[in-house]
Amino acid sequence: MEMELTALHWIYVVFIALIIGFMVKRRDTTLICIIGIFLLALVATGSLASSISGIFNSFIFAITELMSTILIISIIVAMSTVLTKSGINDVMIAPFAKFIKNPTLAFWVIGIVMMMISWFFWPSPAVALLGAVLLPVALRAGLPALGVAMAMNLFGHGIALSGDFIIQAAPKLTGDAASIPVGDVIAASIPLVITMGVVTTLSAFILLKRDMKLGRIKTDNEGFVQDQTMSENLLTLGQKKFFAVFIPIAFLLDVVALSILKLQGGDATALVGGTAVFILLILSLVAHKQQGLEKSTAYLIQGFQFGFKVFGPVIPIAAFFYLGDSGFNQIIGDYLPKTSLGIVNDLGAALAASVPLTKEIAAVTLTGIGAITGLDGSGFSGISLAGSVAKLFGTAIGSGTATLTALGQITAIWVGGGTLIPWALIPAAAICNVSPFELARRNLLPVTIGLAVTTIVAMFLI
Repeated sequence: MEMELTALHWIYVVFIALIIGFMVKRRDTTLICIIGIFLLALVATGSLASSISGIFNSFIFAITELMSTILIISIIVAMSTVLTKSGINDVMIAPFAKFIKNPTLAFWVIGIVMMMISWFFWPSPAVALLGAVLLPVALRAGLPALGVAMAMNLFGHGIALSGDFIIQAAPKLTGDAASIPVGDVIAASIPLVITMGVVTTLSAFILLKRDMKLGRIKTDNEGFVQDQTMSENLLTLGQKKFFAVFIPIAFLLDVVALSILKLQGGDATALVGGTAVFILLILSLVAHKQQGLEKSTAYLIQGFQFGFKVFGPVIPIAAFFYLGDSGFNQIIGDYLPKTSLGIVNDLGAALAASVPLTKEIAAVTLTGIGAITGLDGSGFSGISLAGSVAKLFGTAIGSGTATLTALGQITAIWVGGGTLIPWALIPAAAICNVSPFELARRNLLPVTIGLAVTTIVAMFLI
């Protein structure tokens, strides 16, 4: 039976196109999303009051869906702050310094350590944890500051964030938009994350070494001045060493528990988040003593400020894209056709019935959508769209929804989350005292090569 498409379906399509267009122009999409929500509600209900209420209700729905993600980011940032102020981060990372003897080791050691830390702390806090300690060591070993920034950026904001296997914020957003389990997104993303990571970092390293030999990149680091945030004298050296061992063990036990208990999604996030809360409280009490109670609250406030600042732009766009699936009935009501499976499912079925679509075209399209939505410099604001389109295409070709979802997620985060958008590169660029625009230019060719190869691999996996 041919799928019945109504005005609601076409309004949704038009606003997806508008959102992509505004992102291409590097304009904010919040207003477009709000207008889209309003028009969908108005056409569906015919009530001005219900339409205005629908905007607020859609925000509530989006915040409810995203709350666990916002909360885990906030808690981890709060914990990272106390680690930095107490000086524990210096002790945690110092042992890696002994392995950095030349530029090659500096690039790969910093990159791999950054990736591992970013899995638990996310890249921006990880840059603060890592850069202050390993940057001077890498510079003494002969790796230019730009090379340090590339390593931290590609391994952290690229590999770690695009897969997000531990915190699972990214796969939850894309999985929700595609209406598939988080575990399916993660499983499908593993080969793509590996492909993208290996190809991109190898390309970047080869090009970096070539330009260092040709003298295109300054390798004289004697004049480098680093603006470090000094740690406070809150703990003894013995206490710092104890916590430097205790904290990694605590998170390693989490990883073991995740594997044994087969925890994913919200359950995995809850375990990691609860562990981070306990570490935060213990460190606050030990480091600040009588002021520990007040300081623990202060650290949490800082974390929440960071979390809502980062995810503030995500809420309106997520609210719009949730209307493409189950969110429509919960936010607006039962106004879709009786045979409807949701706006996105309906569009996918209609596309399958009218347009021949191959897996190759689907893969290239998802890569393009991921790249375009990443142009806003967030990475996360566009992955809901990637999930929705992946579901549409997966329905149309009859397979590959999880792979397409993972491909869109990886592309959006590599571009906007980010390794190519200058305003997304500020943390790594700032800690290394290099221009974010120069860092983006250095990343452009390796990331482009990586995306091309990853898209081809995805074609075979769909």
